[in-house]
Amino acid sequence: MELLRLAAERATRLISAFHGAHVLVIGDAMLDTFIVGRVTRISPEAPVPVISFDHQTHRIGGAANVAHNIGALGGHATLIAVTGQDENSKILMQGCRDAGIEAACIATDSKRATTTKVRIVTERNQQVARVDYESDAEIAGDVERGIIAAIQQHGADASAIVVSDYLKGCVTKRVMEAALDAAKHSHIPLLVDPKIPHIDYYAGATVITPNHHEAETATHSRIRSTTEARMAAHAFRDRARCESILMTRAAGVAVGKFGAATVTPAELVRAIDLSAEQ
Repeated sequence: MELLRLAAERATRLISAFHGAHVLVIGDAMLDTFIVGRVTRISPEAPVPVISFDHQTHRIGGAANVAHNIGALGGHATLIAVTGQDENSKILMQGCRDAGIEAACIATDSKRATTTKVRIVTERNQQVARVDYESDAEIAGDVERGIIAAIQQHGADASAIVVSDYLKGCVTKRVMEAALDAAKHSHIPLLVDPKIPHIDYYAGATVITPNHHEAETATHSRIRSTTEARMAAHAFRDRARCESILMTRAAGVAVGKFGAATVTPAELVRAIDLSAEQ
């Protein structure tokens, strides 16, 4: 197996290629809410800390964060997703607008809550608890048809399609088929950040990006070495019936459609989290 290091010059060229690119992002958008406070004491009711509230912040997550990252790299992202009909949907939509994301179709479904992860954290950035508001039932009926129509409309203008699947209901078999058809019709790549229960939905994708735990689950194997990673990567590609995969672990493993495999070693970067000081 060939070992490659990603040179800074090549990384810069790859990033610059995002400039002006129009990427259609389809998937499970969500809202990340952070309730921040100071630990004052241990509760007399249970052995848990009592947090004295200081402030609350919101960030766009899931597929919305993917679209945000595309914009940060210089591209133009169009988002297709589903939310509930609630206050968190409004906050999520405002966050998308603030990030410069074109919300081509944010379908609202009165039967579901907007997927929201509420994290309670201390001033030192230590997470105390998390509360999830979500519905993982797959969309259907008019909501699904609206999503499919938006894919058919906006897929024609895209340079690439990204499907961000978190098993929260937006990515159904019919939605995935519409994304695959749009990519094929426009001769553009389709990339999938997968969830293993949907692996059969992704057949025909250009690239699927499992992490090594997902690859282990899909291939019923253990990955403890570069050789095992290579074998699992090939097995995953055959199982998913896609052109290529990019498996993330301590190194990224890419398997091309002709079976060649390359590994890019990870570089250890020491970082200090200053968020508690901000």
